[in-house]
Amino acid sequence: MPPPRQSIAHLAERQFGVVTTGQLLTLGVEPSWIKRQVRHGPWNRLHRGVLVVHSGPVEWRTHAQAALLHAGRGAVLSHRAAGYQHGFLDSPPRVVDVSVPHARHVAGSPGVVLHRRRHLGAEGWAHLVNRLPTTCRPDTVLDLLTLARSDDDVISLLCAAVRARTLPAEIRDAVMRSPRMAHRRLVLEILEDVEGGAESALERRYRRDVERRHRLPRAQRQVQHRLGDGRRVRADAVYDGLGVRVELDGEVAHPGGRTDQDTWRDNAVLLERGDVTLRYRWRHVRVTPCSTAAQVVAALRSRGWRGTPRPCSADCPVT
Repeated sequence: MPPPRQSIAHLAERQFGVVTTGQLLTLGVEPSWIKRQVRHGPWNRLHRGVLVVHSGPVEWRTHAQAALLHAGRGAVLSHRAAGYQHGFLDSPPRVVDVSVPHARHVAGSPGVVLHRRRHLGAEGWAHLVNRLPTTCRPDTVLDLLTLARSDDDVISLLCAAVRARTLPAEIRDAVMRSPRMAHRRLVLEILEDVEGGAESALERRYRRDVERRHRLPRAQRQVQHRLGDGRRVRADAVYDGLGVRVELDGEVAHPGGRTDQDTWRDNAVLLERGDVTLRYRWRHVRVTPCSTAAQVVAALRSRGWRGTPRPCSADCPVT
């Protein structure tokens, strides 16, 4: 009896090119025929009992689906895999994180990281994202926080989650339900800043390490102005009444440095408003915050600021 090729094709299409030997046997396929497709045909084995029905490159969704089929009933994508699904991460992870109900024991497999979860299956905990069962956004944030190695990782994750349309209130509710979670205190503090306009880890570092540490005036964040030609321009930070603006160019937003649009905006603001624009990147804020603060002080003083900055150490160039 010939194998039902059309049924196999439909099954593989629904599952991003992946099938299981169990599914094939249910369709009436002979085990010997399956073995020939792997040994001498175009199929490849991704996990025990999980096959991809072509020999070309395997895309990430196929690996994710294969990991879910390997993990079996009740499995969902979580942690880095869920973060990529939700748009928190720009590139797919090298391994696929999968969460399974705590009562189940699943054998390990290369390329798959398994997590056993007690509350898996609770209402609203997971849903389909791009046709793959995935933990919800707030719980994905909590999972990724357990992997964060530094404060910067925490800040970047929260800002990425908010940019991907996760409500800060949703994250806060999830945090409040997890009193022992990692970085809890910092997360609650950052959520306040995110809601207040700190859109990136770079902006938060600027406020803390450049402004607060050196007792500079606090700039208004995410300020919008309408120019005479009707165009709207926005600045990351504006020192109101002093004609000094600060733009913070992170690698994510400006991978190649200042763009043509940035240059036009800086020129337009200078010509129409007389404001000078200082532009900083990660190295200026993270590695040399004192030198950056000294330059901001010089700009503010040139525009009439008479405040007294505070050096943060004996070697700090801020005077």
